[in-house]
Amino acid sequence: MPILKADTTPFDGQRPGTSGLREKVKIFQQPHYLENFVQSIFDTQQELAGGTLVVGGDGRYYNREAIQIILRMAAANGVAHAIVGQGGLLSTPAVSCVIRKYKTQGGIVLSASHNPGRPDEDFGIKFNTANGGPAPEAVTEAIYQRTTEISNYQTLEAADIDLDQTGQSQLGGMQIEIIDPVTDYAELMQRLFDFDGIRNLFKSNTFSMRFDAMHAITGPYATHILEDMLSAPSGTVINGKPLPDFGGGHPDPNLVHAHELVSMTQGHNGVDFAAASDGDGDRNMILGRDFFVTPSDSLAIIVANAHLIPGYQKHKIDGAARSMPTSQAVDRVANRLGIECFETPTGWKFFGNLLDAGRITFCGEESFGTGSNHVREKDGLWAVLFWLNLLAVKQQSVATIVQEHWREYGRNYYTRYDYEAVNKEAAADLMQHLRNKLDSLPGTQIQGHVIEYADDFSYTDPIDNSYSECQGVRIGFIGGSRIIYRLSGTGTEGATLRVYLEAFEPDPNKQQQTTANVMAPLVSIAQELAQITQKTGREQPTVIT
Repeated sequence: MPILKADTTPFDGQRPGTSGLREKVKIFQQPHYLENFVQSIFDTQQELAGGTLVVGGDGRYYNREAIQIILRMAAANGVAHAIVGQGGLLSTPAVSCVIRKYKTQGGIVLSASHNPGRPDEDFGIKFNTANGGPAPEAVTEAIYQRTTEISNYQTLEAADIDLDQTGQSQLGGMQIEIIDPVTDYAELMQRLFDFDGIRNLFKSNTFSMRFDAMHAITGPYATHILEDMLSAPSGTVINGKPLPDFGGGHPDPNLVHAHELVSMTQGHNGVDFAAASDGDGDRNMILGRDFFVTPSDSLAIIVANAHLIPGYQKHKIDGAARSMPTSQAVDRVANRLGIECFETPTGWKFFGNLLDAGRITFCGEESFGTGSNHVREKDGLWAVLFWLNLLAVKQQSVATIVQEHWREYGRNYYTRYDYEAVNKEAAADLMQHLRNKLDSLPGTQIQGHVIEYADDFSYTDPIDNSYSECQGVRIGFIGGSRIIYRLSGTGTEGATLRVYLEAFEPDPNKQQQTTANVMAPLVSIAQELAQITQKTGREQPTVIT
């Protein structure tokens, strides 16, 4: 089968962000656009030649077509073996699991995570390295630099591979193995958690649960693990069939986009426990009856209770890490346990070196992402199973577990305001306005709050000494409150300004206030400091979580 060398020219802007390259589907469908980026992966990641590549995605629109392009290019570039999820499906944590289990040279993940998926919506691609994690900045920068100078790419002229039948086939000199996308991941979960204990929880007839897969990738995983392996009642998983357009919904597991699930937890007849995951399966939302667990609290509670979970009982916890905007709740747990706690930039790739070096066991981000050293991605269903295991052990409600944690460690009130599709120039001007005044802010008072520190967060990786700057503006107040501003790299239209608000309350008698009431003064200060309305024209955020 002859190798075809196609001439091409570079496209502007193919620099991967914190989660790979994301653009509208129509941009990816341009002739040579996807091919240029994929060829840049093969040109810079020489170990793939003669090696094994994992390929899979979240099933969104254009997923299957992109996989066929990638497989033909992989064969033309000398990849010896490709492992592909049946139907082109693999959750992002499952890709990491498969890379690590079979010791492959890397993987290509096709997803735009929690972004919508339709012909006029979003698509994405990222490369995961041999450790199973997102490519670090040195790798993504090398790929980007190659995209700026590429002049040709290699492919095969061949018929499409049948992605729907498990088994082996051949494409040129490359062997293709279509695998069940769930099996390896489910086996890993069974090794970590007490499935017998969780099964007994479901059999008790006093416990009820719903899991919203949001018509995204975790539907098959949750159905097999929860309903088949753990004996949860049929119907526990809702919206369980992955669809290219996610059923017309927005597969982002938060209180706004998962409102159907939220309503199931409300009132006397609400379910005891509910959870949701996102487009590619790496995020999670945890709910109890009439109770929302913030991702920051979830991370802290996971670390505090890891000794109760079989997969984490045999070894001491090495440490914990959180992204800079994530609340400091886990810091207090780490301090009590006498373990290290790292503050990293946003982006899961920053946890990879710490995990590989054995410096941390758990990590998480406020954007509904939690994980551990079992893979090198955040893992939505893993977090749900951790909570199920915890509920089985403690025999308490979600609310009771969280409130007891607050009484012991204090409560970090937390919220995030997202201003989506903001004019990019206006957003950049707002951030520069903040940076220009940082040196003058410490010691000043605004609306009765004294600013203790103000900086633009930078990070030196303690493992490889790589340096990342301009990662977000932090404004810290005496008493522990914080306001953080940063521009997100996960959107595909305009800029997304994110404002993170945190207030610490150590007094148990004051821990039942509503988040909105506690945050109201900080919201006002955040608006005034950044001149959000004046600079963006936005009176209100797009989403509050």
